[in-house]
Amino acid sequence: MGIAGSNRHPDRAARRKTAGGAKAAAPAATSRNGSPGGRANGTAAAAKLPLQFTIPSVLSATRDVHKTIMDAVERHHYGEQSQFAIRLSLEEGLMNAVKHGNKLDPRKTVRIEATVTARSTEIFIEDQGKGFDRKRVPDPCASENLLKCSGRGILLMETYMDKVEYSNGGRRVRMVKKNA
Repeated sequence: MGIAGSNRHPDRAARRKTAGGAKAAAPAATSRNGSPGGRANGTAAAAKLPLQFTIPSVLSATRDVHKTIMDAVERHHYGEQSQFAIRLSLEEGLMNAVKHGNKLDPRKTVRIEATVTARSTEIFIEDQGKGFDRKRVPDPCASENLLKCSGRGILLMETYMDKVEYSNGGRRVRMVKKNA
């Protein structure tokens, strides 16, 4: 899609129902600093507003979230390596929240917020699980862990994103990738 059509209705996809049945929240009608505007006529300011989602903890519910965020990244002309980094980290972060955080319990939800601009992408993912202590997560590169089927998601996120921070007892992750 060319530049002329890329900013038309940037939040339309965010309003669709997710595959898991939860509605994705459309971005608010205020800008990041609280001033009104940004949404009318599909202006560039609308694309800066956060995309917000609340989904049940089922893997199929992550598909629309992933697609909507990656569509925004593509609209902002991120390079191939940055797109790969965001795609992989977003997938791992969602998987961690749904599978490891909420233990695939569909009664629990995952909240996602993403702000995509031409300069950077910032993603928050928060689950309702018990949380974790990053310092206690086994090193997936240690010889005793090399053949394990899981345990590499955090390492991949921290490797590919410019910044990864954990809060709320490990239930919330913030990831940032600059557009290279």
